[in-house]
Amino acid sequence: MESLIVADKTSLYHNTTPSSLVPNLPLNNKDGSSSTSSTTFNSYINLDQGDPVVFKEYWRKKSEECMVVIKGCELLSYLSDLRSVCWFMMPELRDAIKRLHALVGNADTNDMYIVVGNGSTQLFQAALYALSSSSSSDDPINVVAAAPYYSEYQEQTDILRSGIHKWGGDAMKYDKNEAYIEVVTSPNNPDGSIRGPVVNSKCGGEGKLVHDLAYYWPQYTPITHMASHDLMLFTFSKCTGHAGSRIGWAIVKDKEIAKKMTKFIQMSSIGVSKESQTRVAKIIEVLCDSYKNFKLGGLSKESELFFEHSRRLMMERWEKLREVTKQNSDFSVPKFPQAYCNFTNETSETYPAFAWLKCNKDEDCESYLEKKLKILVRGGNRFGSDPRYARLSLLGKDDDFGEFLKRISIDMNEFRH
Repeated sequence: MESLIVADKTSLYHNTTPSSLVPNLPLNNKDGSSSTSSTTFNSYINLDQGDPVVFKEYWRKKSEECMVVIKGCELLSYLSDLRSVCWFMMPELRDAIKRLHALVGNADTNDMYIVVGNGSTQLFQAALYALSSSSSSDDPINVVAAAPYYSEYQEQTDILRSGIHKWGGDAMKYDKNEAYIEVVTSPNNPDGSIRGPVVNSKCGGEGKLVHDLAYYWPQYTPITHMASHDLMLFTFSKCTGHAGSRIGWAIVKDKEIAKKMTKFIQMSSIGVSKESQTRVAKIIEVLCDSYKNFKLGGLSKESELFFEHSRRLMMERWEKLREVTKQNSDFSVPKFPQAYCNFTNETSETYPAFAWLKCNKDEDCESYLEKKLKILVRGGNRFGSDPRYARLSLLGKDDDFGEFLKRISIDMNEFRH
């Protein structure tokens, strides 16, 4: 029998030694399905990773429309547009990004510079490089974010052991008279809250902001305003679910900052794959064209529109999760205020990509879910927060989500004996 290729708990987002209780986890197949035939109570559900396969069925129906054919003689050059600050970004992708933001109304691209990167992770590091190297401080700049903050910010800041920036911890507690970069994530990962800067200006240090708006899309939260910050980060993976294309972009006001971000990406990867850029531009074109056709009467159902479809999916998952947590007082999830969405012209609440689950029994939530329910999540301490909390993804497969609901809704005594 051919041996199964597996990934252990240390892969991707886990950086701790696997528990002896946790077996090797099967890798996903190309279509996003598990290598195992079904999920049972003897297997583990991995809700740690924010892999956005929840949107797959929508795009399966758009397969032909989104098809891209690239000939062997095409896309050979490193160069794309030497007139642009970001010279490796293809003009069709730049135009598609502007069209997408104009459609949604979530970010202003007028008189701004767009820098494309290999996902928002590379762009985050490029932003730190650009802002740190532009600082008047001779010391490494402190990079801070309000807890609970995205679990990878610290490692992404410190992994290169840069002499120009360092991780400074919780922005709520920052009180140094030193230069700093505050990362503002809104909606926030992990807890879905809407945020603004929190560092007290009385600290006296030179402060700069990076706005991570990865989840500022209509399926996750009401679009209440058109963001126009100095430096904004977006990622295609959370916008449409195409994480494998590894495309993100920054919208930047300052030309010199945009140039330095471009330089960082040039030095680390000599640009961004043109194949990925071409695919993303095509998918955005299909998405935007569907709204244009709907307004012209070309589409018969609003459910055929991506953001309406995906918003309904997220809303349904949150409604099911809230119903289960009402029945099981061992767990609770945050409540979100309603707001008017300029995109949908409706009042609604936030439906985050992740649930910030609290164990109400004063237990380590990650450990409890792993050992008692065989559910793998990311613990609160990874986010600079209380271990009674854990982040779990709502972007996975229907089977995994359904099994998760089943496990937390049954009598806990079944897992204690």
